[in-house]
Amino acid sequence: MVKLAIKLFRSKIITAIALLFLLLVTGVIGFALMSGYRFIDALYMTVITITTVGFGEVRPLDDGSKLFTIFLILTSIIIVGYAITVITEYILSRHTIEDLKQKKMQKKIDNLNNHIIICGYGRNGKQAAQKLMAYKKPFVIVEQDKDVVEKYRSEMVPFVLGNANEDETLLKAGVAHASTLISALPNDADNLFVVLSARQLNKQLKIISRASQETSYNKLKLAGANNVILPDKIGGNHMASLVVVPDLIEFIDNLEIGGSAHVNIEEIDVKLLLTNEVEKSIRELDLRKTTGCNIIGYKDGKGDYVINPEATQALHSDGKIIVLGRSEQIQKLKAVYNIT
Repeated sequence: MVKLAIKLFRSKIITAIALLFLLLVTGVIGFALMSGYRFIDALYMTVITITTVGFGEVRPLDDGSKLFTIFLILTSIIIVGYAITVITEYILSRHTIEDLKQKKMQKKIDNLNNHIIICGYGRNGKQAAQKLMAYKKPFVIVEQDKDVVEKYRSEMVPFVLGNANEDETLLKAGVAHASTLISALPNDADNLFVVLSARQLNKQLKIISRASQETSYNKLKLAGANNVILPDKIGGNHMASLVVVPDLIEFIDNLEIGGSAHVNIEEIDVKLLLTNEVEKSIRELDLRKTTGCNIIGYKDGKGDYVINPEATQALHSDGKIIVLGRSEQIQKLKAVYNIT
C-alpha cells in the first residue's frame, strides 16, 4: 500500500514535469517558426506567456502568432495548474505516507511474540542487532533520533521512533509480549529509567542493561535488570588478559559463537536431545561418539552452572548444555537431532 502510494506520486510528478517541458519546447518552436524569433526571444516569449506575467512582446505579433499565443496560454493554464496540484498534493501527503509506513511497521511489531527489544541504536545497540540478526532472532529497535531511524529503517529492521524512557514507547515496541529487553543507551540514568519502566510493564521480561559507571551496577540490579554489562570494564579486562594469558584469549577470540557456517561453540536445550524427555547422563547421551562434540558446560533449570561436568552428570529436560566442536561437528549434531 505504502509503496504503491509512493510510486503513484512519483509517476504524477514525472508526468507533470514532462508536460511542462513539452509545453516549453512547443512554445519555443512555435514562436521561432511563426514569428521568426531567435531562440532567446522565442524562449522569453514562451516563459512570459506560460507564467502570464504580462511583460511586453519582443515585437508586435501577426494574427497567426496571436492565435498560437492564445492556444499556448489556455494549454499552460491546464498544465501548470495540474503541476501545482500534484506538487501541493505531494507536500501535503508526505505525512500521510509516513503514517502509512509507521502503521505497517506497527502492525508487524504487534504480531511479534517473545521478541527482543533493543533500546538505543548506538555502537552497542548496532552490535547487539547484528548478532541477533545473525541468529535470526526477531527484534525491535527503539530510537529517539529521527535521522538514525530514517537512515537504518527497513523491512528487515523494525524501528519505533520515541523515547525509551516513556511507557507508551515501550508498549509500542511490544514490551508486554517480549522475552528480552536490551537497554544500550549511553547514559546510565536513562538506562535506569528504562529498566524500571520495563520491569513494571512485564514482570517476566529478561532485562540486560549497559552501564558506564561501576557505581550504577547495583542500582540497575535493584531496578530489575537481570544482567548489567560494563563495556569499558570488559574491554580493559580483555586487553590485560592478552598480556597475562595471550594464547588462551586468542583461542577464545577464534571461537565463533553464531551467525556463520564456522560455529565452534553452541548452547542447546537438553529437551531437544532427549526422547520423550527421559533423563539421561552425559555418558548415556554420548555426544562425543555420535557427533564429535564435547559438552563443556551444563546449566540446570535453576540457573546454576557446572563447568566441565562429569560423565555421570544428569541432564534434565529444563536444562541447557554448552558444546564445543569443529563447525562440521556442530552441524552434524544439529542434523542428528534435527535442531534448526
